[in-house]
Amino acid sequence: MTQSPPHPTATEALTTPVETPPPFAVTPEADSQTDVPRSVAEGRQHPLRRDGDLLLTGRAEFLDDIVVPGVLRAAILRSPHPHARIVRVDASAAATARGVRAVLTPQDTNALAAPLPAFFEPSIVGGKTSTFYCLPPDKVTYVGEPIAAVAAETLADAEAALALIQVDYEILPAVIDAEEAMAADAPLVFEEWGDNVLAAFPFAEGDAAAAIAAAPHRLSGELHSQRHHTAPMETRGYMASWDRGGRLTFWGSTQNPHPLRTNLSTVLGMPEDRIRVIATRLGGAFGHKFNGYAEEPLVCLLARAAGAPVKWQETRADALLVGAREFSHRFTVGYDDNGRILGLQDRIVGNIGALGTWGGWSMTFPAGMTFPGPYKVADYEVISHAVVTNKAPWNGARGYGKETACLALERMIDLIAADRGLDPADVRRVNFIPEDEFPFWTAAKHLDSGNYVGALNKVLELADYPALRARQQSARAEGRLVGVGIAFELTPEGGDFAGSFVRGFDTSTVRVHPSGAVTVLTGVTSPGTGNETSIAHLVACELGIPSEQVAVVQGDTDSCPYGFGNFSSRSLATGGAAAVLASREIRSRLADAAAALLECEADALVFDGGTVTSRTDTSKFVPFNEVAETVYRRGLAAPGLDQPLLEVTKVDLPHNFHHVPDDKGRFSGYPSFPYSAHVAVVEIDADTGVVELAEYYAVDDCGNVVSPRFVAGQLYGAIAMGIGGALWEHQPYSADGQPTATQFKHYLSPRAGDLPTINLASQHTPSPFTLLGTKGAGESGVGGGLAACTNAVNDALAPLGGQAHHLPLNAPNVLAAIDAAAATTTGGPR
Repeated sequence: MTQSPPHPTATEALTTPVETPPPFAVTPEADSQTDVPRSVAEGRQHPLRRDGDLLLTGRAEFLDDIVVPGVLRAAILRSPHPHARIVRVDASAAATARGVRAVLTPQDTNALAAPLPAFFEPSIVGGKTSTFYCLPPDKVTYVGEPIAAVAAETLADAEAALALIQVDYEILPAVIDAEEAMAADAPLVFEEWGDNVLAAFPFAEGDAAAAIAAAPHRLSGELHSQRHHTAPMETRGYMASWDRGGRLTFWGSTQNPHPLRTNLSTVLGMPEDRIRVIATRLGGAFGHKFNGYAEEPLVCLLARAAGAPVKWQETRADALLVGAREFSHRFTVGYDDNGRILGLQDRIVGNIGALGTWGGWSMTFPAGMTFPGPYKVADYEVISHAVVTNKAPWNGARGYGKETACLALERMIDLIAADRGLDPADVRRVNFIPEDEFPFWTAAKHLDSGNYVGALNKVLELADYPALRARQQSARAEGRLVGVGIAFELTPEGGDFAGSFVRGFDTSTVRVHPSGAVTVLTGVTSPGTGNETSIAHLVACELGIPSEQVAVVQGDTDSCPYGFGNFSSRSLATGGAAAVLASREIRSRLADAAAALLECEADALVFDGGTVTSRTDTSKFVPFNEVAETVYRRGLAAPGLDQPLLEVTKVDLPHNFHHVPDDKGRFSGYPSFPYSAHVAVVEIDADTGVVELAEYYAVDDCGNVVSPRFVAGQLYGAIAMGIGGALWEHQPYSADGQPTATQFKHYLSPRAGDLPTINLASQHTPSPFTLLGTKGAGESGVGGGLAACTNAVNDALAPLGGQAHHLPLNAPNVLAAIDAAAATTTGGPR
């Protein structure tokens, strides 16, 4: 295995934005960079998604479709209390119930298994931590924490047996609100900590306090976003089976099969080569299916205890326990007459729930790190607090905390514009980092490239912004509450956090078979986005063969090189790039063989259309598959056929990580920074508070685009997720710590009919630090959708003097903002 060298610096052509390409065409803006893959440089047409027919016809196989002989079903008993000591667990009646084959209690699992490893250990970044087990030995810290597990012949039998398990609890005081949890007399979620603050992450440059004090204008505000999560169509699921030799096969709807295998090895106390993890097709992941859950080893222990395969599928109520993205901001900003930000302070508090091993708490880091976004602010101070409460823990969620930074920054920009009587677009333009200053340093980011003004101008043109404002004025004259919201989102992607299994590099193997068929084995996985089609396309273009000739294997730890799976929009920038590098080395070996066969120079050969042809004499050619077969049949036995190995493994990563702080204390754990500009149009019914999203426009820039269809699909989905978070989605808790959203009837995700047509366009400013010039396209849009809708609602409320800063902006919260404005204006409710 070889480590690829750093990529050359991009030429001027790489940093010049180009016009939007025709639909589904790959942009050739990087022709002048020889390191750019052929698929990009030559604008090759991308093939259709290779499993699209299966998905569209319902024939695609997901975890719950996989059945092995004799499989049992598992059910989990969960705590009904947010905070309690476990006095006694008696499962004797359940063990003899109908169909029950195995029952596990805390006493059982703690004797059989080691503590659970964390997806991302807080102590790596100086945070507090605790020890977690498959089942808690002495205390529960949230409603829904697993207490016991049952495997039975049917799911109904397993669930019935749960009711027979007797648990005695000593109820403890609980805390649900993050601000209350930070009080000196708050109940402690983890007594050994002494408080409820897991960590506080400061990000600062200059002297924000002095800059704000000296600024001609200042404003302060608060902004609160609700707890909401990813709501995948398919919930989590796992199945475990032990063979007679003691080898474990584990199927999981997981994003990270290799790290999951490592965790199972640790917990179960067995070598990794005795465990095979197979990541099944995912019906949505978005961070919900990161590893670290207790159910992963529990299923394995149940299968071993029962002597039969065991499957567990998460219920929707269980899935809705997994939270994310509950933030509050208290900010102050100073600015000049033109709206230029001179100083900024923000105190961020993330209510991460009870700490678990799932890793979502770390979203509080990019929540602060992303500041000051796309804006050039010399003096700022942001502190992001991760606070534990007795809600269920966070796991990862698409946007990963960056969306809350976007929301806060974009509200600040609009508030500044309103205060100075300026157009919000102009305030953004005056604050953007200029195009000619990239790469650009902030305290915790080394921004790769960008043309922010270009993207904003393009979305305003797409939306016909002057006409929108004119229509808005006409509507307001009629007494209608119509709002136009602008947002600009910067999304750090591809993070690398050394010391964890959240890494920024990955590995791919390319193997050419004697028939000319090609197999790519890669450590990155697909969360359902189709990246396997893109990887096959990249490899096929490098080798000059049809994409159908390339198979891609992902998610099988027995076959694929060790990799870190799917997170942070990294698949093509790491696994795809590694596959391209491996393909190039394979092509070089095949070129040497073809040159011997054709009696010409290797560097004069062209690989295209499944044929290897001499550029100088086109009468000399040989089919690709014939070259491959000849290497296998005659390698090392014929002149010129000196390299018989047609298999290459490569590692690649973006070359913009700065883990060691420079002399100014600056560092960067993220290498690429896609961005997007958004415009939303809403109308509010003043009597009901109902918000109608009428129009939506967005322009993205994720660098070079390999698969335009997939990028558009990602942006549609991310925007929809942001809109849902702005207007509807909510995981509320009662005052006594009970989650009250247990199904989609209570948790309101947007449906197709709830959304307008989302009008998209693109801009392309390649990254000079990635092999493909890509920046990642999986998370952009969440923050933009969230912020654009929030700004649009507040713009609609402006004639009333109202502000809606408590999300979601559903009817009750919007009506509360209208009533508060009326009370301020008239001295009483409307």
